[in-house]
Amino acid sequence: MPAYDAILAAPMCSLGACFTGDTLTRLDFLPAGTPASTRPDGRTRRLKRELDAYWHDPAYTIDLPCAPSGTPFQLRVWHALRNIPPGQPTTYGALAKQLGTAARAVGQACGSNPLPILIPCHRVVAANGLGGFMHASNGAPLDVKTWLLTHERRPD
Repeated sequence: MPAYDAILAAPMCSLGACFTGDTLTRLDFLPAGTPASTRPDGRTRRLKRELDAYWHDPAYTIDLPCAPSGTPFQLRVWHALRNIPPGQPTTYGALAKQLGTAARAVGQACGSNPLPILIPCHRVVAANGLGGFMHASNGAPLDVKTWLLTHERRPD
């Protein structure tokens, strides 16, 4: 487990955040009940405010300086993920067709996303079901994906 700069409570789990300066570089889903940071700094308070706004309104666009680290292909997939509207998931195959690549490659890039929620990889599903999440095909990761998709589908 990385050394997190902050751990925040979220409705479905805890979130571990890593920063470089004021820039968010990693956001990990941690087990529910992981203790939150007791002395948040300015960047942590800003992240918490942005996430709270999203928890309240799934159409809210989180506005934080962030810098995901990945291969050129991953960065291209992650850029495309940011264009998927909340409540309107797409499939790995449809995104792959849009990017001129294979669905499995899109799935691998989604699973390696270091900034979930900000880069909404949960909005990509399989043609015949939920698909995977965070390189997992069952368990807690899929519970998180299900929670996020349900949250974004709720009526206003």
